[in-house]
This record gives sequence, structure tokens and C-alpha cells, in this order.
Amino acid sequence: MKEEISQMLGAIAGDIIGSVYEHNNIKSKDFPLFGPNCTFTDDTVMTLAVADCIMQRGDFAEYMRAYGRRYPDVGYGGLFLKWINSDDAPAYGSW
Repeated sequence: MKEEISQMLGAIAGDIIGSVYEHNNIKSKDFPLFGPNCTFTDDTVMTLAVADCIMQRGDFAEYMRAYGRRYPDVGYGGLFLKWINSDDAPAYGSW
């Protein structure tokens, strides 16, 4: 369990560090790790939702919707946000 927690913390740190560079093709390795505009994104929220769901043996859609509704303004795509706010919409084939 300790290794899994370390991996999740690494993923979350990477999400926060990269949040200010998302959708920008930055090649430099010379940048501050945690700048004033860094924040967690939808990737962190959904990572936590899935981890919590697995630990609680819950329903993935239920957990993802609950977490998504709790954190609505973190960069979800339009169709995913619509799915989060629906009560019975099936998977919509985003991948």
C-alpha cells in the first residue's frame, strides 16, 4: 500500500507541476516546480475518485460523478462535464 500511495502522490505532484504548462509544448527542463498558478486538475480529481472507488469497492460512475460534482471547475471536457452532471447517462465513448 505504501508504494501505491507514493505513486499516487507522484502522479498528483506531476499534475500540479504541469498544470500551468498544459496544452503548451514546453521543452525546457529549467522551470519552477511549484509556481503561484499551479493547481490540481481534473486528472487529480478523477485519480482520487478511482482510487477511492477501488478501496471502497464502489461503483465507478457513482464515485466519478460525486468527485466531479464536488470539484466542477478543474478543466473537464464539455462532454465529460455533461456526463458528470447527468444522473443516468451511459458511457459516451470518449476514448
